[in-house]
Amino acid sequence: MRVEQIRRRLFDLGAKPGHVERLLRNWTQARPLDDFDLAHAPPLAVRGVLPQLTSELEALARVRAEHPSEDGSVRLLLELADGQTIESVLLGRDGLCVSTQVGCAVGCRFCMTGRGGLLRQLDSAEIVAQVAVGRARRHVKKVVFMGMGEPAHNMDNVLEAIEVLGTAGGIGHKNLVFSTVGDRRVFERLPQGTVKPALALSLHSTQAQRRAELLPNAPRIDPAELVELADAYCRATGYPIQYQWTLIDGVNDGDEELDGIVRLLAGKYAVMNLIPYNDIDGAAFRRPSADRAKRIVMHLHHHGILAKLRQSAGQDVAGACGQLRARVA
Repeated sequence: MRVEQIRRRLFDLGAKPGHVERLLRNWTQARPLDDFDLAHAPPLAVRGVLPQLTSELEALARVRAEHPSEDGSVRLLLELADGQTIESVLLGRDGLCVSTQVGCAVGCRFCMTGRGGLLRQLDSAEIVAQVAVGRARRHVKKVVFMGMGEPAHNMDNVLEAIEVLGTAGGIGHKNLVFSTVGDRRVFERLPQGTVKPALALSLHSTQAQRRAELLPNAPRIDPAELVELADAYCRATGYPIQYQWTLIDGVNDGDEELDGIVRLLAGKYAVMNLIPYNDIDGAAFRRPSADRAKRIVMHLHHHGILAKLRQSAGQDVAGACGQLRARVA
């Protein structure tokens, strides 16, 4: 189900634009659909369908398993109406990470989600439903599209969800974060939207060949060009670009890569998020030592690059993206 289908259905029953937006606001903010006063009540035909619509929206994403972590995050395994499962994560500081696909086609070698390939796209309403589920549990003011899937491969549905969340959902545009491995369509379409999200770019290497090995199905765009495309979007929106870099021992944590980061990001309005590799059973990769990770951050700071050391949420519950779903499968 797409959000536009919900809109059309309500309009066909006689709802006015204000009624539709109020109902979408109630849904996206985890309030009952019939939470309105009589002065702003929609037509009787619309009110009559609200119980059925409520059931349909609740069926889009139901919590199948919930895994609280010591770091305060909560990983949610959600079951969709067709029985497929996805993951969402309630993060610290009122954040929520949502999925955009069942599986993923990029096949990043350090990611569990990519191992199973892409099963199907999520409709825009299924993406928004994850926010409604999250908000039913705690306050959410930031949504990052960093869960299962590559948002650029499901562009229409993701952008429709972003538009709804940035309007009826009441989420600040810079608090909607579109995360991608890099696709030219991203830089063409994001500037055209009414809601312009912040951008997170999964870089992982400054060397084209190494990046292609780590992200085998990502578009072949040279890292230097990716940074320039991202910087242009940054200048247009005024939001800093968040670069994502999974630190893998002996693979992309060497001095050559650090020199490359300094070369590409010097003078850019950007944040480099360094995320030590989250161990996955059967994978040959290892995370660097804590001391090495800290020295990398200090090195980048010394060369004028704003870098932050991040940790994957839910490591104590083996909750790397895709692991909960893999356990059920």
